[in-house]
Formats: sequence, C-alpha cells, structure tokens
Amino acid sequence: MIEALKDDRVVNELGGRFKFTALVQHRVRELMDGARPLIDRQGRTDFEVAVAEVVEGKIRYELEVVEKDEQEN
Repeated sequence: MIEALKDDRVVNELGGRFKFTALVQHRVRELMDGARPLIDRQGRTDFEVAVAEVVEGKIRYELEVVEKDEQEN
C-alpha cells in the first residue's frame, strides 16, 4: 500500500500532497467515527484503508462552491 504512494500520479491528480494528506486525514476520522469502508478491510488499519480508498479512486477531493450572496451572510 505504501508502495503506491511512491508514484506521485495520485498525489498530483488531487492537487498536491497537502490535499492528499487532508483527504486521507478526513477519511480516517470518518472511519474512526464508524463510517463503513469502501474497500475490503483485510485486517488493515483505518489509515491504510483511507489511503487505499484514495489511491483506488473511491474517494475524491471536492470543493464546495459558495455563491457571493451566501458569503456576505
């Protein structure tokens, strides 16, 4: 699993290491709070599951668009 991180393709697709790390961190927190894994756990830790989900494209980083009027309220 960590071998997959040596290829920067996934990291670059997400927009860099910071976004990749933030996405994995957010997903680990969800898994710790009881979210169901999107892949077969196979004895892996929450961190390993989260990284695998991102690498396999099961999880993506998505920005929320906020309208200008909503920002002023």
